[in-house]
Amino acid sequence: MEISLNQKISVKLNEMADILEQQSANPFRIRAYRRAADTLSTLEDDIGQMLERKGQEGLIALPNIGKGIAASIAEMAATGRWAQLDRLRGSLDPVHLFQAVPGIGPDLARRIHDDLHLDTLEALETAAYDGRLEEVHGMGARRISGLQASLSSLLARPRMRRSYVPLDGPSVALLLDIDRIYLEKTVAGELPLIAPRRFNPAGIAWLPVLHLEKGEWHFTAMYSNTARAHQLDKTRDWVVVYFYDQHHQEGQHTIVTETHGPLLGRRVVRGREEACRDNYADSGQR
Repeated sequence: MEISLNQKISVKLNEMADILEQQSANPFRIRAYRRAADTLSTLEDDIGQMLERKGQEGLIALPNIGKGIAASIAEMAATGRWAQLDRLRGSLDPVHLFQAVPGIGPDLARRIHDDLHLDTLEALETAAYDGRLEEVHGMGARRISGLQASLSSLLARPRMRRSYVPLDGPSVALLLDIDRIYLEKTVAGELPLIAPRRFNPAGIAWLPVLHLEKGEWHFTAMYSNTARAHQLDKTRDWVVVYFYDQHHQEGQHTIVTETHGPLLGRRVVRGREEACRDNYADSGQR
Protein backbone atom coordinates (compact mmCIF):
# COMPACT_ATOMS: atom_id res chain seq x y z
CA MET A 1 0.00 0.00 0.00
CA GLU A 2 1.40 3.38 -1.03
CA ILE A 3 2.10 5.79 1.82
CA SER A 4 0.23 9.10 1.52
CA LEU A 5 2.01 12.44 1.36
CA ASN A 6 0.54 13.29 4.76
CA GLN A 7 2.10 10.18 6.29
CA LYS A 8 5.48 10.76 4.61
CA ILE A 9 5.66 14.28 6.01
CA SER A 10 4.42 13.12 9.41
CA VAL A 11 7.26 10.57 9.53
CA LYS A 12 9.82 13.29 8.77
CA LEU A 13 8.40 15.59 11.44
CA ASN A 14 8.72 12.78 13.99
CA GLU A 15 12.25 12.05 12.78
CA MET A 16 13.15 15.71 13.32
CA ALA A 17 11.79 15.47 16.87
CA ASP A 18 13.83 12.28 17.47
CA ILE A 19 17.06 13.88 16.24
CA LEU A 20 16.50 17.04 18.27
CA GLU A 21 15.89 14.90 21.34
CA GLN A 22 19.10 12.94 20.73
CA GLN A 23 21.00 16.23 20.36
CA SER A 24 19.52 17.67 23.59
CA ALA A 25 17.52 20.42 21.92
CA ASN A 26 14.82 22.42 23.67
CA PRO A 27 11.80 20.26 24.63
CA PHE A 28 9.45 22.95 23.30
CA ARG A 29 10.77 22.47 19.77
CA ILE A 30 10.63 18.70 20.11
CA ARG A 31 6.99 18.75 21.25
CA ALA A 32 6.04 21.17 18.48
CA TYR A 33 7.23 18.79 15.75
CA ARG A 34 5.58 15.78 17.39
CA ARG A 35 2.26 17.60 17.69
CA ALA A 36 2.45 18.72 14.07
CA ALA A 37 3.17 15.11 13.06
CA ASP A 38 0.10 13.95 14.98
CA THR A 39 -2.03 16.56 13.20
CA LEU A 40 -0.92 15.37 9.76
CA SER A 41 -1.22 11.69 10.58
CA THR A 42 -4.93 12.10 11.38
CA LEU A 43 -5.74 14.70 8.70
CA GLU A 44 -8.21 13.49 6.08
CA ASP A 45 -7.44 16.20 3.48
CA ASP A 46 -4.39 15.70 1.26
CA ILE A 47 -1.69 18.21 2.21
CA GLY A 48 -0.60 18.74 -1.39
CA GLN A 49 -4.13 19.58 -2.51
CA MET A 50 -4.64 21.84 0.50
CA LEU A 51 -1.49 23.79 -0.39
CA GLU A 52 -2.71 24.22 -3.97
CA ARG A 53 -6.08 25.53 -2.77
CA LYS A 54 -5.14 27.61 0.24
CA GLY A 55 -1.35 27.94 0.36
CA GLN A 56 0.45 27.96 3.69
CA GLU A 57 -2.39 29.89 5.33
CA GLY A 58 -4.47 26.74 5.03
CA LEU A 59 -1.84 24.80 6.96
CA ILE A 60 -1.50 27.46 9.65
CA ALA A 61 -5.25 27.19 10.28
CA LEU A 62 -4.73 23.56 11.34
CA PRO A 63 -4.05 22.65 14.99
CA ASN A 64 -0.37 22.64 16.02
CA ILE A 65 0.90 24.07 12.69
CA GLY A 66 2.68 27.43 13.01
CA LYS A 67 4.26 29.58 10.31
CA GLY A 68 7.66 27.90 10.41
CA ILE A 69 6.37 24.34 10.38
CA ALA A 70 3.91 25.27 7.62
CA ALA A 71 6.86 26.49 5.52
CA SER A 72 8.70 23.23 6.18
CA ILE A 73 5.66 21.18 5.15
CA ALA A 74 5.37 23.23 1.96
CA GLU A 75 9.05 22.58 1.21
CA MET A 76 8.61 18.83 1.71
CA ALA A 77 5.46 18.74 -0.42
CA ALA A 78 7.17 20.66 -3.24
CA THR A 79 10.61 19.03 -3.27
CA GLY A 80 10.35 15.80 -1.28
CA ARG A 81 13.20 17.08 0.90
CA TRP A 82 13.50 19.12 4.10
CA ALA A 83 16.72 21.08 4.43
CA GLN A 84 16.50 21.43 8.22
CA LEU A 85 16.17 17.68 8.68
CA ASP A 86 18.88 16.88 6.13
CA ARG A 87 21.20 19.34 7.88
CA LEU A 88 20.85 17.57 11.24
CA ARG A 89 21.11 14.16 9.55
CA GLY A 90 24.37 15.30 7.99
CA SER A 91 22.96 14.67 4.51
CA LEU A 92 22.18 18.20 3.36
CA ASP A 93 23.21 19.07 -0.20
CA PRO A 94 22.04 22.65 -0.87
CA VAL A 95 23.49 22.65 -4.39
CA HIS A 96 21.17 19.78 -5.32
CA LEU A 97 18.23 21.35 -3.46
CA PHE A 98 18.51 24.70 -5.25
CA GLN A 99 18.38 22.95 -8.62
CA ALA A 100 14.74 22.13 -7.84
CA VAL A 101 14.03 25.80 -8.59
CA PRO A 102 13.39 26.46 -12.31
CA GLY A 103 16.18 28.62 -13.72
CA ILE A 104 18.89 27.40 -11.34
CA GLY A 105 21.47 24.99 -12.76
CA PRO A 106 24.42 23.31 -11.01
CA ASP A 107 26.88 26.20 -11.45
CA LEU A 108 24.49 28.89 -10.28
CA ALA A 109 23.34 26.74 -7.34
CA ARG A 110 26.96 26.32 -6.28
CA ARG A 111 27.67 30.06 -6.53
CA ILE A 112 24.59 30.94 -4.49
CA HIS A 113 25.51 28.47 -1.78
CA ASP A 114 29.20 29.38 -1.60
CA ASP A 115 28.78 33.17 -1.91
CA LEU A 116 25.80 33.62 0.42
CA HIS A 117 26.08 30.56 2.70
CA LEU A 118 22.43 29.67 2.12
CA ASP A 119 21.10 26.13 2.41
CA THR A 120 17.29 26.29 2.38
CA LEU A 121 14.65 27.45 -0.09
CA GLU A 122 13.29 29.79 2.57
CA ALA A 123 16.70 31.44 2.94
CA LEU A 124 17.04 31.63 -0.85
CA GLU A 125 13.65 33.32 -1.10
CA THR A 126 14.64 35.87 1.55
CA ALA A 127 17.86 36.64 -0.37
CA ALA A 128 15.83 37.12 -3.56
CA TYR A 129 13.94 39.97 -1.89
CA ASP A 130 16.48 41.65 0.38
CA GLY A 131 19.07 42.34 -2.33
CA ARG A 132 21.71 39.74 -1.46
CA LEU A 133 21.00 37.62 -4.52
CA GLU A 134 22.05 40.57 -6.69
CA GLU A 135 25.60 40.08 -5.36
CA VAL A 136 25.89 36.66 -7.05
CA HIS A 137 27.53 36.67 -10.48
CA GLY A 138 24.96 36.13 -13.23
CA MET A 139 21.96 37.30 -11.22
CA GLY A 140 20.24 40.23 -12.93
CA ALA A 141 16.92 41.87 -12.09
CA ARG A 142 14.91 39.85 -14.64
CA ARG A 143 16.36 36.54 -13.48
CA ILE A 144 15.74 37.37 -9.82
CA SER A 145 12.14 38.30 -10.60
CA GLY A 146 11.67 34.91 -12.25
CA LEU A 147 13.18 33.16 -9.24
CA GLN A 148 10.87 35.06 -6.89
CA ALA A 149 7.88 33.74 -8.82
CA SER A 150 9.28 30.20 -8.96
CA LEU A 151 10.03 30.13 -5.22
CA SER A 152 6.58 31.49 -4.38
CA SER A 153 5.07 28.66 -6.40
CA LEU A 154 7.36 26.01 -4.89
CA LEU A 155 6.67 27.19 -1.37
CA ALA A 156 2.93 27.53 -2.05
CA ARG A 157 2.39 31.17 -1.19
CA PRO A 158 1.17 34.28 -3.02
CA ARG A 159 3.86 36.14 -4.93
CA MET A 160 5.40 38.74 -2.64
CA ARG A 161 6.03 42.39 -3.35
CA ARG A 162 9.47 43.99 -3.38
CA SER A 163 8.62 45.42 0.06
CA TYR A 164 9.06 41.92 1.50
CA VAL A 165 10.65 42.07 4.96
CA PRO A 166 12.62 39.00 6.16
CA LEU A 167 12.39 37.58 9.65
CA ASP A 168 13.93 40.02 12.14
CA GLY A 169 16.86 38.29 13.76
CA PRO A 170 18.67 38.47 17.08
CA SER A 171 21.11 41.26 17.88
CA VAL A 172 24.74 40.86 16.86
CA ALA A 173 25.64 40.78 20.55
CA LEU A 174 23.45 37.70 21.03
CA LEU A 175 24.69 36.06 17.83
CA LEU A 176 28.31 36.59 18.89
CA ASP A 177 27.48 35.13 22.30
CA ILE A 178 26.03 31.99 20.67
CA ASP A 179 29.18 31.76 18.54
CA ARG A 180 31.37 32.05 21.66
CA ILE A 181 29.41 29.34 23.49
CA TYR A 182 29.59 27.05 20.44
CA LEU A 183 33.36 27.41 20.09
CA GLU A 184 33.96 26.94 23.83
CA LYS A 185 31.80 23.82 24.02
CA THR A 186 33.41 22.44 20.87
CA VAL A 187 36.89 22.80 22.36
CA ALA A 188 35.67 21.20 25.59
CA GLY A 189 34.21 18.26 23.66
CA GLU A 190 30.74 18.84 25.12
CA LEU A 191 28.68 18.79 21.90
CA PRO A 192 27.16 15.89 19.93
CA LEU A 193 28.88 15.18 16.61
CA ILE A 194 27.32 14.33 13.25
CA ALA A 195 28.93 12.79 10.18
CA PRO A 196 28.16 15.01 7.18
CA ARG A 197 28.01 13.21 3.86
CA ARG A 198 29.50 16.11 1.89
CA PHE A 199 33.33 16.27 1.80
CA ASN A 200 33.52 13.36 4.26
CA PRO A 201 34.22 10.14 2.32
CA ALA A 202 35.30 8.28 5.47
CA GLY A 203 31.98 9.03 7.19
CA ILE A 204 33.68 10.48 10.27
CA ALA A 205 31.47 12.15 12.89
CA TRP A 206 33.37 15.43 13.21
CA LEU A 207 30.78 18.23 12.98
CA PRO A 208 29.68 19.55 16.42
CA VAL A 209 26.08 20.73 16.78
CA LEU A 210 24.78 23.14 19.42
CA HIS A 211 21.11 23.62 20.31
CA LEU A 212 20.45 26.46 22.74
CA GLU A 213 17.64 28.72 23.89
CA LYS A 214 18.27 32.33 24.85
CA GLY A 215 15.51 34.85 25.43
CA GLU A 216 12.82 34.50 22.76
CA TRP A 217 15.09 32.62 20.36
CA HIS A 218 16.00 29.00 19.76
CA PHE A 219 19.44 28.50 18.17
CA THR A 220 21.26 25.77 16.28
CA ALA A 221 24.94 26.36 15.52
CA MET A 222 27.49 24.33 13.56
CA TYR A 223 30.66 24.82 11.55
CA SER A 224 30.19 25.61 7.87
CA ASN A 225 30.63 22.52 5.68
CA THR A 226 30.49 24.34 2.34
CA ALA A 227 32.86 23.84 -0.56
CA ARG A 228 34.15 27.39 -0.02
CA ALA A 229 34.90 26.73 3.64
CA HIS A 230 36.90 23.64 2.67
CA GLN A 231 38.76 25.47 -0.12
CA LEU A 232 39.84 28.24 2.28
CA ASP A 233 40.47 25.86 5.21
CA LYS A 234 37.78 27.59 7.29
CA THR A 235 35.78 24.54 8.40
CA ARG A 236 36.96 25.16 11.98
CA ASP A 237 36.37 28.91 11.82
CA TRP A 238 33.15 29.74 9.98
CA VAL A 239 30.12 29.07 12.19
CA VAL A 240 26.58 29.10 10.82
CA VAL A 241 24.01 30.12 13.43
CA TYR A 242 20.38 29.24 12.67
CA PHE A 243 17.73 30.99 14.74
CA TYR A 244 14.07 30.20 15.24
CA ASP A 245 11.30 32.38 16.65
CA GLN A 246 8.25 31.22 18.60
CA HIS A 247 6.58 30.23 15.31
CA HIS A 248 9.59 28.05 14.33
CA GLN A 249 10.44 30.36 11.44
CA GLU A 250 14.12 30.05 10.56
CA GLY A 251 16.80 32.60 9.77
CA GLN A 252 20.57 32.26 9.63
CA HIS A 253 23.84 34.15 9.85
CA THR A 254 27.46 33.12 9.32
CA ILE A 255 30.08 34.24 11.86
CA VAL A 256 33.75 34.37 10.91
CA THR A 257 37.10 35.68 12.07
CA GLU A 258 37.69 38.94 10.19
CA THR A 259 40.85 38.94 8.07
CA HIS A 260 41.20 42.65 7.31
CA GLY A 261 40.08 46.14 8.29
CA PRO A 262 39.36 47.59 11.74
CA LEU A 263 37.85 44.32 12.99
CA LEU A 264 40.91 42.25 12.05
CA GLY A 265 41.05 39.13 14.21
CA ARG A 266 37.58 39.69 15.68
CA ARG A 267 34.56 37.45 15.30
CA VAL A 268 32.03 39.19 13.02
CA VAL A 269 28.59 38.45 11.67
CA ARG A 270 28.83 38.48 7.86
CA GLY A 271 26.61 41.23 6.43
CA ARG A 272 26.39 43.01 9.80
CA GLU A 273 29.97 44.21 10.16
CA GLU A 274 29.01 47.79 11.06
CA ALA A 275 26.75 46.57 13.88
CA CYS A 276 29.59 44.34 15.09
CA ARG A 277 31.96 47.32 15.12
CA ASP A 278 29.44 49.29 17.19
CA ASN A 279 28.94 46.34 19.53
CA TYR A 280 32.66 46.02 20.22
CA ALA A 281 32.96 49.78 20.76
CA ASP A 282 30.00 49.84 23.16
CA SER A 283 31.45 46.94 25.15
CA GLY A 284 34.82 48.69 25.40
CA GLN A 285 36.62 46.15 23.23
CA ARG A 286 38.77 48.14 20.82
